[in-house]
Amino acid sequence: MKYIVFQYIVIIVLSIIIYVVLITEDISYNLDHSVSQKFNLSFKYQWPVVGYTTITSEFGHRKAPTAGSSTYHSGIDIAAPTGSNLVSSISGVVKYVGFKGAGGHTIIISNGNIEISYCHVDSKYYPKVGDSVDKGDVIGKVGPKYINDVLNNPYKDKTGKTTNGATTGPHLHFSIKVDGKYVNPLEYINV
Repeated sequence: MKYIVFQYIVIIVLSIIIYVVLITEDISYNLDHSVSQKFNLSFKYQWPVVGYTTITSEFGHRKAPTAGSSTYHSGIDIAAPTGSNLVSSISGVVKYVGFKGAGGHTIIISNGNIEISYCHVDSKYYPKVGDSVDKGDVIGKVGPKYINDVLNNPYKDKTGKTTNGATTGPHLHFSIKVDGKYVNPLEYINV
């Protein structure tokens, strides 16, 4: 009788140990899985400017740096000299190329519910609307501050020279839309 009680106790203890181990492994898997998903999400997109990582204006509310620019910044500004290569952060299709108001010369690439805009680019290096691009492909170059190729361009600096949108100098304005809403690019991209 004592032996049978002992066996029941051993079975109960082993059952509890197995149960705890399984639950702990499941929790650990779920934690690791969600961390892995966040990690993969943050490195899903490629940095858009080859060799330049200085951010001069972050995403969100700010003081407008020049006339015509917004106090809500829909992306990030990356300082880079005119002519610096721009690469596609995602694989997708070129949806738009042209002059787009305060963004100046702009390239937009889309893939499903994702839309990425590259603003203040050089109009001499536009891809074609409808072109397919792979992540990492060179799609253009950082544009100059001053341009003369837009008829009736309303954007000018203090001297009256026409500029590549609302800009104080050469840089890339980089924005990401997910499901039609702007998101902070730094949550999606590896610097």
